Amino acid sequence: MRDMSRNKFHDGDGPSQRQLRVGETIRRALSEVLARGDIHDPELNRMSVTVGEVRTTPDLRIATAFVMPLGGDNVDDAIALLAKNKYELRRIIGRKLKLKFTPDLRFRPDDTFDRLDETRRLFSDETVRRDIAAGKAEPDEDEG
Repeated sequence: MRDMSRNKFHDGDGPSQRQLRVGETIRRALSEVLARGDIHDPELNRMSVTVGEVRTTPDLRIATAFVMPLGGDNVDDAIALLAKNKYELRRIIGRKLKLKFTPDLRFRPDDTFDRLDETRRLFSDETVRRDIAAGKAEPDEDEG
């Protein structure tokens, strides 16, 4: 019996190729709009905002943009300004991309840099470095 809850082109383990493609297209368009200052909000136009990633829901109805203002300061202000202008952003992106349906935009802080810093910190820890070195020294079970 077939599992009808899954998309026939996607196994449900992660985003589909279509989600990834639409998310990246929206990310580029949103970045361009913000960089050019196409929004009628002078406060938002004064801010330099990086769009790190855009994730879409499987039905492509909602797009969540992970953003960070330059320097990482005033994240809450940037999110609030983007949310305040989301209808104008959505309209501009819809016109630019010519999608059948433009997703509702949501904005969240991009914590990628925080995770990178934490990863670097972990890899610089002496205990972790020793464990990694010990793992490299052990021969694989398949060998020999």
